[in-house]
Amino acid sequence: MISNWLSSKGYQPFQFQQQAWQHINDGQSGLVNAPTGTGKTFSVFLGALIQFINEHPKNYETKTKSGLQLLWITPLRALAKDIGRAMEEVIAELGMQWKVGIRNGDTSISDRQKQKRQMPEVLIITPESLHLLLAQKDYPDVFKTLKIIAADEWHELMASKRGVQVELAISRIVGLREAPETTAVDANEKKKKAASKNSKTNHLSIWGISATIGNLVQAMDVLLAPLQLINSDKKGIIVRANIHKQIEVSSILPDEIEKYPWAGHLGIS
Repeated sequence: MISNWLSSKGYQPFQFQQQAWQHINDGQSGLVNAPTGTGKTFSVFLGALIQFINEHPKNYETKTKSGLQLLWITPLRALAKDIGRAMEEVIAELGMQWKVGIRNGDTSISDRQKQKRQMPEVLIITPESLHLLLAQKDYPDVFKTLKIIAADEWHELMASKRGVQVELAISRIVGLREAPETTAVDANEKKKKAASKNSKTNHLSIWGISATIGNLVQAMDVLLAPLQLINSDKKGIIVRANIHKQIEVSSILPDEIEKYPWAGHLGIS
């Protein structure tokens, strides 16, 4: 389905995107490292769509109100609308019924209330707004259906105050979804819950997305630490793009040299 859509647009997926899609479909977690402008967003977002289509092959086009499937954490509030529009365009062209929501300091009260009544399948959120969401009443219900957490621009977030916010939030969500039950239940019930947690359809994946970062393994380990604390066998996967962008530097000189203020040019030419 996704391959046909890409072909109709005249696009050919990069190898790293295909690798990411396969790992996401297999329920793995990891870090995508690729240059800016090579489709890092689609490497995870389309992976989420592929996973959903594979889980609902007969009704993926008509299934509505599926609950939160993809939590997209971004430090760039200004780009949230652009990311959301790009996602909505793909969803519409695939004929799916997914909704994309944005939650940050600019989100209106009415939009927040709509999200509270019916959470969209994709929620693009800043670290600060995520912590406010975790402080709301009945917040665990929001994440019951969640399949993938994507930490966009992880190189910008890591080792910063906002990065710590993301780490804490992910740790809490993982604790809600993946931690073993502490209440007493009978043996059959334990087996059912264990089987449910081990199934790909109920598994929570975490993916970091980064363009420029040197310590890839360390960056991934920090992001996936909550999962690995619960299950040490959950080894992360690093997906790297083997793409070398051609850089061209052009010096541009104006026909007339005029005086400009220190704060910037006046645009008089």
